[in-house]
Amino acid sequence: MNKVILMGRLTKDPELRTTASGISVTSFSLAVNRRFNAKDGEKQQADFFNIVAWQKQAEFVYKYFKKGQQVVVIGRLQNRSWEDAETKVKKYITEVVLEETYFADSKRDNNGAESTGNNAGEEVDLNHINLSDDDVLPF
Repeated sequence: MNKVILMGRLTKDPELRTTASGISVTSFSLAVNRRFNAKDGEKQQADFFNIVAWQKQAEFVYKYFKKGQQVVVIGRLQNRSWEDAETKVKKYITEVVLEETYFADSKRDNNGAESTGNNAGEEVDLNHINLSDDDVLPF
């Protein structure tokens, strides 16, 4: 079984690209806090995970996710390798391929102002997403 569930904050705004065959792909990094016991008490450290989303999910993530926003991602781990064009060195990456995502921020942001995004469980105004009838919503 290959299933990953993470909740964390985006380290930067997602980047949207299009493959040569016209498929949308978005990548972003998620900082996830991890607690551990140290000699002087419990400590917290952040782990950083690369996330990649494809097609309609890529477009959704690009449109609605912003740096610092807290989200939940559900997906699978994937390993890739390639040869660096300049150095001819083989490079490797492990990333999470997004299957589902949810907003995890509270209704108010850190400054006390209303947030602009919808949270998981809240109603989403479908008029602003611009999907056709045969599209599947990514949440």
